Amino acid sequence: MPNAVIVDIVRTASGRGKPGGVLSGVHPADLLATTISALLERTGVDPLSIDDVIAGCVGQAGDQALNIARTAALVAGLPQSVPGTTIDRQCGSSQQAAHFAAQGVIAGAYDIAIACGVESMSRVLMGMANTGGDAQAPLRHRYPEGLVNQGVSAEIIAARWKLSRAELDEYSARSHELATATLRAGGFDTEIIPVDVVDVDGSTTTHTVDETIRVSTTVESLSGLRSAFQDEATGARFPEIEWVITPGNSSPLTDGASAALIMSEDKAKKLGLKPRARFHTFSVIGSDPLLMLTGVIPATQKALARSGLSIEDLDTFEVNEAFAPVPLVWARELGADPAKLNPRGGAIALGHPLGASGTRLLATMVNHLEATGGRYGLQTMCEGGGMANATIIERI
Repeated sequence: MPNAVIVDIVRTASGRGKPGGVLSGVHPADLLATTISALLERTGVDPLSIDDVIAGCVGQAGDQALNIARTAALVAGLPQSVPGTTIDRQCGSSQQAAHFAAQGVIAGAYDIAIACGVESMSRVLMGMANTGGDAQAPLRHRYPEGLVNQGVSAEIIAARWKLSRAELDEYSARSHELATATLRAGGFDTEIIPVDVVDVDGSTTTHTVDETIRVSTTVESLSGLRSAFQDEATGARFPEIEWVITPGNSSPLTDGASAALIMSEDKAKKLGLKPRARFHTFSVIGSDPLLMLTGVIPATQKALARSGLSIEDLDTFEVNEAFAPVPLVWARELGADPAKLNPRGGAIALGHPLGASGTRLLATMVNHLEATGGRYGLQTMCEGGGMANATIIERI
């Protein structure tokens, strides 16, 4: 079977996902098209040779409705013959897009594919796609007490693993510190592509720095924030909750896009392209939809079992920081070296543009392996409804 490789991978710098955020004036299809165009420009690949564009997007409503993958491909100037499809595996959508693209290459169905993702949380609010409906009503026969939102899930996890507010805030401050250090060292330069933004006065500026990094963040400043999800009814149902999850130890609402050019190793050789990394192992699992953020643990265990590698063989880990308890519990359960965990900062600092986060993490991981000379990296992403993806790559 052919090897599937990453020839190039890019992302936009993040924007705060609210009105006034630096990317809030950019249509998400334009944002995604910018990353697709950058891939083709950087690699010189003939657009006619693209077999498919697979995009992750969670809020498929409003500006992100009607198959944004196809819309963005056309906006990017790809030939009409190049198809596109949009998928939703919640926060892991573009990681799953990368899986589908790579698996298509391995199966011989694709020679070249683009895996990508986008989310404009300033323009398409969380839950907007479910406006006027109750998508989970049929689940109540199986879960009569009902499921909870992800913030409450993070609270339950923090309580059950006995994570203190101080531990969560210390980890969150670390995320901003590492992201700030990477930013100042130019570590994000090779993965971020510029986005032209029109200001309110009509002038055009170029956005290249993550707006969500708070350079001045300290444990002391985080300690003053109030709980974001405290609710009397939920508290009565889960008396162990101590209400320690705040905006400071959670990922912020974010706008952003990312994309990877994936092809067979033989195809890359024929085109004279040097692959940057090879897909080694994939896994995807379902997990308890109440503790929906813990799926990263069995997903990693499954990937390791398939790969023949141990946790010690891996040089870096990207565990999405949807909430601080997720990477902390993951590292504790896997016995992972904390120094290898999100070494350039994570979503708490860099943002979490839902549908784009999978390929964003992948971009950061590829660049970190290249910068440090590491060989293997693993990324894993918790997902709404109780699921998780895990991916192991090998630097070439």
